Amino acid sequence: MISFLVSLVALVVGYLIYGALVEKWFGADPSRPTPAVTQTDGVDYVPLPWYKIFLIQFLNIAGLGPIFGAILGALYGPSAFLWIVFGCIFGGAVHDYFSGMLSIRHEGKSIPEIVGLYLGDKTRQVMRLFSIILLLLVGTVFMVGPAGLLSNLGFEGIFANKTFWLVVILAYYFVATIVPVDKLIARIYPLFGAALLIMAIGIGGALVLGDWVIPEVGTPSAHPGGLPLWPMLFITIACGAISGFHATQSPLMARCVKNEAYGRPVFFGAMIAEGIVALVWAAAAMTFFPNGIPGLNEVLAKGGPGLVVNEVSVGLMGSFGGMLAVLGVIACPVTSGDTAFRSVRLIFADIFNLSQSKIRNRLLVAIPVFVSGYLLTLVDFTVIWRYFAFSNQALATIVLWTSAVYMVRNGRSHWFVSLPAAFMTAVCVTYIVMAPEGLAMSASVANPIGILCALTIMILFLLGRVFKQGNAKSVSH
Repeated sequence: MISFLVSLVALVVGYLIYGALVEKWFGADPSRPTPAVTQTDGVDYVPLPWYKIFLIQFLNIAGLGPIFGAILGALYGPSAFLWIVFGCIFGGAVHDYFSGMLSIRHEGKSIPEIVGLYLGDKTRQVMRLFSIILLLLVGTVFMVGPAGLLSNLGFEGIFANKTFWLVVILAYYFVATIVPVDKLIARIYPLFGAALLIMAIGIGGALVLGDWVIPEVGTPSAHPGGLPLWPMLFITIACGAISGFHATQSPLMARCVKNEAYGRPVFFGAMIAEGIVALVWAAAAMTFFPNGIPGLNEVLAKGGPGLVVNEVSVGLMGSFGGMLAVLGVIACPVTSGDTAFRSVRLIFADIFNLSQSKIRNRLLVAIPVFVSGYLLTLVDFTVIWRYFAFSNQALATIVLWTSAVYMVRNGRSHWFVSLPAAFMTAVCVTYIVMAPEGLAMSASVANPIGILCALTIMILFLLGRVFKQGNAKSVSH
């Protein structure tokens, strides 16, 4: 219990102290006009209150990630607490803050365009393709999953048909992608975001106030499947620690922030909130079931993380908890899927420099995107999806290196960004060398290669060779 409580306090203190330092090091300027003010178009660039943006950003980046990922990460035991705390404060929150603030500093541009400014045009092209494919697949999977759940809720007739729900969700996605951000997303997302937080508070409160024994950091624990903690834990828990998907979502809200001073609560703060959700679910998963982690593993084998969510919620909060669990498991992926498609629309708009103020231009981009999304629902994702965990962290790594280059270009210290970037480089390279879907080499080979690659890139970065190809001008603070 002590480790869990200390971890919660650490996340809050991390926001208050380290978040303030990151804001200072970046050089946030409250007097500097933001794109929400200078480029207001009533569609994507819409000034909104900071608390609404926080809740929307929180739901955009969270969804089921900090729940399902934390549950799977709990198989590694209390070590998951350490990764969530340190990863969130020093990696994820910094990554999210920079992906949002760099977008604000560059006219609300999407992340591939920003990466291209600092890492060169070739990297921009790779990031464009990479981001579009990633977001299309995320959006598509988040159609198929909820549609299957809705069709199995006991409805009769057409409501028990998965295709029916697939069409309904697709139609909602289409509307949410093309209508102004303040007409739909800004109205319903804060409610779902608040529900996700309330659910986590309920689970966490039940654990603390009940007669539960949460494992302490240092308790001997090994993954039931024999998977090594390094680098697997750092890939398994992405949302809640650090996730590249967030970089595709932050520009959506960067176009709505009225003051750079709101960057810390919106971007850094939303990531800390997600870390708290992940911490709560990791603790619940490794505590609730008889036999602890072996018991958790048995439930996962029967019904995956969704069954764990249902059993924990009902067990700790009764039928009301069960209702929230079903709502969360269905609504959270839906509210991540629609913003994934919206992000694709904006990335294409940036690529072709196509104004989105007119509905005709939005439809011109959105229709082909959704046709592609529907066609992808016909594909088996079993093999492709395995690469997503790696791809997600690889994207985060690229954004961190981009942020480090930005700091150097502006004559500021880069270490608080470049060190996490180097760490994540080691994680990603080690994983792809070791994983079955990668090169499937032994840990004795993968670990040195991962560390060597990270050191090499850091040295090249320090020598200035990595960012010489970029063409962005320094942005005055």
